[in-house]
Amino acid sequence: MSDEFSDLRLFTKMVSAGSLSETARRQNSSLTAMSRRLSQMEERLGVRLIDRGSRRFSLTEEGELLFARGMSIIAEIDEMEAEVSAKVRTPKGRLRVSAPSEIGRRRIAPLVSEFCEVFPAISIELILTDAKPDVLGDELDLGLQTDLPSDGNLIARKVLGGSRVVCASPRYLLEHARPEVPQDLAQHNCVRMIRWGQVFDRWRFVVDGLQQEVVVSGSLTTNSADVVHSWILAGRGIGLKASWDIQADLEDGRLVELLARYSNDVMNLYAVYASRSHLPQRMRMFIDFISSGLQNFDHSV
Repeated sequence: MSDEFSDLRLFTKMVSAGSLSETARRQNSSLTAMSRRLSQMEERLGVRLIDRGSRRFSLTEEGELLFARGMSIIAEIDEMEAEVSAKVRTPKGRLRVSAPSEIGRRRIAPLVSEFCEVFPAISIELILTDAKPDVLGDELDLGLQTDLPSDGNLIARKVLGGSRVVCASPRYLLEHARPEVPQDLAQHNCVRMIRWGQVFDRWRFVVDGLQQEVVVSGSLTTNSADVVHSWILAGRGIGLKASWDIQADLEDGRLVELLARYSNDVMNLYAVYASRSHLPQRMRMFIDFISSGLQNFDHSV
């Protein structure tokens, strides 16, 4: 029975990965081993589960049934184990968590370290990336992200509130006229972020009570929030940053907020995870810990 359950869990991972080669990579195994395991499953069940004619395989009718029922069974077993673990009041297990790179490095990573010190039986893999996370496809337990998920199978809980702030260094403002209205940004070198393969060059404002987008341009673009931050501090241009990333810089005068009267660009951080009737204790405790820690974090770090 244990081997059958192991096969079932592996099959759901194959479907989530989308290919046997990707499954092999995630499992630190070989393509040959994954193909053999799949063939053994199909032989034992007497049906073909996956059509492997195309590069990205597709499920047969029997495969779709097994995947749907299998996900339900695995979720129930995971929840049962979590409830049993909760009864002994010793949370344990592993969490795979992703977070945006800058807040992940500055705020989330120290909190993860503290959490593991308090709960040494829980291990955490923290993945820092400015790419859009795929909680289900990347087999994440939790994704900390700034966008609400569109997938109905995911749940989002707000853990930090903030906004996007237009800012520049005093050095830049000594050499360039301060923008007074959003349209003035067209005359400035704006440092732009590349998000999910596209340049984030449409900045949102409220002008005369109406939402307005201003298209900005500049000589510097990057997919790293950390690099955007460093370029703005160096006086290379005007940037748009999350308030939680630059709060200390604003307070200490290293950066100056611009166009504050026109700003209404809310930006929150959400904990996003797969929908289930009962959260494992370690997940619930981790989300509570991160949420509480973010409210009290020393932003000078």
